[in-house]
Amino acid sequence: MKKHLEFCLQVIVWLSLEQGLQDVTAGRSPTPPKTGSSVFDANLMFEFLLGGVEIDHDNNIVLLDKEMASMRTGRAFLSQINDNIPRSPSSMEQMVTAHKSQNRPLTPDQFDGLVLSMVYSAQQAWHQDGEEHQEAWSEVLLQLANVTVHELRGSYLFSYA
Repeated sequence: MKKHLEFCLQVIVWLSLEQGLQDVTAGRSPTPPKTGSSVFDANLMFEFLLGGVEIDHDNNIVLLDKEMASMRTGRAFLSQINDNIPRSPSSMEQMVTAHKSQNRPLTPDQFDGLVLSMVYSAQQAWHQDGEEHQEAWSEVLLQLANVTVHELRGSYLFSYA
């Protein structure tokens, strides 16, 4: 199960970076039209995640790379993920429902929150002791990934019908 979650996290990061990388290779502006994030921001987020994250005793995400955590951008990243994302499976599911009911593209802040919520969900699923809690967080993670794929590609990975 842990290898599966690790793979999911890698896919999530790849999905979030894919459009920006396609734009750069095609010679277009490095700002994806759907998310408004620059390739620099995506690369920086990838570096933060690659350096490692964990959940502390206060249920906050911390960067394992202390140098990155002390940078202004690192502190802003931690503030965004710790202050602006839901902390329970039920509140994450409410966010998914809200995003699915929107008939317009997500704002850059909403998309960033969606990606960071996936990171948080993956961390929670990875570190849960009970199978029931792990399954709940894994289900939320899949729902968030489904909404992200829809935002990037216009179609869902799977349907709950």
